[in-house]
Amino acid sequence: MSLTLGFGIPAVNHVVKSGSQDLKVLVISPTRELATQTYENMKELTDAVGLHCVCIYGGVPKESQRREVKRSQCVIATPGRLLDLIQEGSISLKQVDYLILDEADRMLEKGFEEDIKNIVSQTNAQRQTLMFTATWPREVRDLASTFMDQPAKVSIGDRDELSANKSIKQIVEVIDPREKKTKLLQLLDKYLVGSKKHDRILIFALYKKEAARVERDLTYHGYEVAALHGDLSQAQRTQALDSFKSGKCNLMLATDVAARGLDIPNVKVVINLTFPLTAEDYVHRIGRTGRAGHTGIAHTLFTIEEKHLAGALMNVLRAANQPVPDELLQFGSYTKKKTHSAYGAFYKDVDMHEKGKKIKFD
Repeated sequence: MSLTLGFGIPAVNHVVKSGSQDLKVLVISPTRELATQTYENMKELTDAVGLHCVCIYGGVPKESQRREVKRSQCVIATPGRLLDLIQEGSISLKQVDYLILDEADRMLEKGFEEDIKNIVSQTNAQRQTLMFTATWPREVRDLASTFMDQPAKVSIGDRDELSANKSIKQIVEVIDPREKKTKLLQLLDKYLVGSKKHDRILIFALYKKEAARVERDLTYHGYEVAALHGDLSQAQRTQALDSFKSGKCNLMLATDVAARGLDIPNVKVVINLTFPLTAEDYVHRIGRTGRAGHTGIAHTLFTIEEKHLAGALMNVLRAANQPVPDELLQFGSYTKKKTHSAYGAFYKDVDMHEKGKKIKFD
């Protein structure tokens, strides 16, 4: 809520001061769940001053979105559905002069990058652009600079190095991949015992099929599980998240669609059943606990299959004053170089504006 207010209040104030009834504010989010959460918070602000906002995302019929956008001054959207409505002529961004990229590092990664460029190119050239994120890799910073002119940077804490919330106790266990199923059941027995049996636990899998399989295993062992991943309908995803947020179900199994930005109260434990693809995603995942001044536990199962990420994980642990297990140290401090989307590991970051040197061969 506090982050949404950080850009929501200035955005709504901007519309009020403009006196315009056109679409002026656009917030782009990477997932439907985050877009919906942002919309719920923004709607309170717009309702208070007589404005309208709409949430645009896929997996649901378009008609109501087409209807609502015609009277809205603020749009919160995921890129795919927004581009659909733009291409069919149902929405125009020409008057948008206040643009927000939420979870900006994710929005500028390969997979979203071209869509974002397309969307941004259709907004007012004199717009104000704001980007929010908890992690800000240098590769993304360089790309972000192409969307902004002389930007001001505001940081809370040290953001030059990847760091995690120090209120989270991080536990890393190096295990054999075949032990995951047994180990997960042991962890649930450990964290859902006695007075803690109703604590909320968020379990992260890496892929949709893995999440579905683990959901079946946990259900077989008598656990009630709310599942959140891309193979589910939007109605199923919404129901699962609502069930977990309300406490009706205290166990959620999710892929990284739940890793970023979601404000789920009182998550006591995050379990990384499978380590994510990047250390940045790890920091976002464990950030679902230890929120708003509370403490939390992040328990991570690490295997030899992720050894190329061991160095980055150790850096995060040390930066948060967390113990590094000896079993993790055996993989060394090697950190896999982030590769370029087109040139792979052979990519070299060079100044393309630097003039070439003449070399004369005899």
